[in-house]
Amino acid sequence: MFSVFFTLMIVSMVAVASVLGIGIFSMVKGGEFNEKYGNKLMRARVMLQGLAILFFALAFMTQP
Repeated sequence: MFSVFFTLMIVSMVAVASVLGIGIFSMVKGGEFNEKYGNKLMRARVMLQGLAILFFALAFMTQP
């Protein structure tokens, strides 16, 4: 079970980094895309960070 939670943690961390990169790029570029999706990207990043922390805790609790 540890390996499943560890893998999910890594996947969610990559997703956080991706959403963060897209958000930073859109903020630097500005324009309509940032106005439309900036807040949604930030919410998605926060939710993905929460998932990463949850999977980290589950992996920690199930380690052999």
